[in-house]
Amino acid sequence: MNTGAVNYGSTLAAEQTAKTDKTAQTEKKGKVTGRTVGKPELSEKAAKYYEQLKSKFGNMEFVLVSKDMKEQAEANAASYANSSKTVVLIDEEKIEKMAEDEKYRSQYEGIISNAAANLSQLQSGLSKSSGVTSYGIKVNDNGTASYFAVIDKSLAAQKERIEKKAEKKAEDKKAAAKKEKEDKADKLKDKKTEESSDSNKVTVTASSVEELLKKINDVYYETLSDNVMTEDEKKVGQHFDMNV
Repeated sequence: MNTGAVNYGSTLAAEQTAKTDKTAQTEKKGKVTGRTVGKPELSEKAAKYYEQLKSKFGNMEFVLVSKDMKEQAEANAASYANSSKTVVLIDEEKIEKMAEDEKYRSQYEGIISNAAANLSQLQSGLSKSSGVTSYGIKVNDNGTASYFAVIDKSLAAQKERIEKKAEKKAEDKKAAAKKEKEDKADKLKDKKTEESSDSNKVTVTASSVEELLKKINDVYYETLSDNVMTEDEKKVGQHFDMNV
């Protein structure tokens, strides 16, 4: 009996079993929770890290994107918007790498943190009548973040009308009660219009908050020109400072 051959065969089988077990462990999938685009999959380690990431940035809503849906997610960013939280679009490949590579993780967590701070600063300085209903961040492959905002043009026009009516009401106190009643009726009418159609919603995207602000202002002033100005005002025309 050739015991050497038997021992070699046993060793080879053991090595093969260990290799198979290791592969199975690596390919074992973790549970993906939260909003997704496509069918993203994460390893157990990445899934665990993803939960930690979402907890760390609890004031934001993460949307996990499968690698084959990145372009579609960017093109349809408005559909993932959240009126109460800033949305972060991030793909499964980045999460996997962030879970494995500490340096890469630190870099991209910093990108998310800085982008969130930039948006917060923009929001604090932006007029409430801008019509912006939600903001978002997309984490890019090149170590940068891009921004997007969803603007409801009907909302911007509505607020401008309310402000103008409020000014007129202050000038004519005798008509205050009547004007207030009209304002409430307008609000209810505009609200129903917003709920029934998304045709007035516009999504603007930018590579910086400065560019995003300019695009928001562009849409806002265009909205005022189309919906608020009288025919005489439109004929005269107006100049707006895009840097406000």
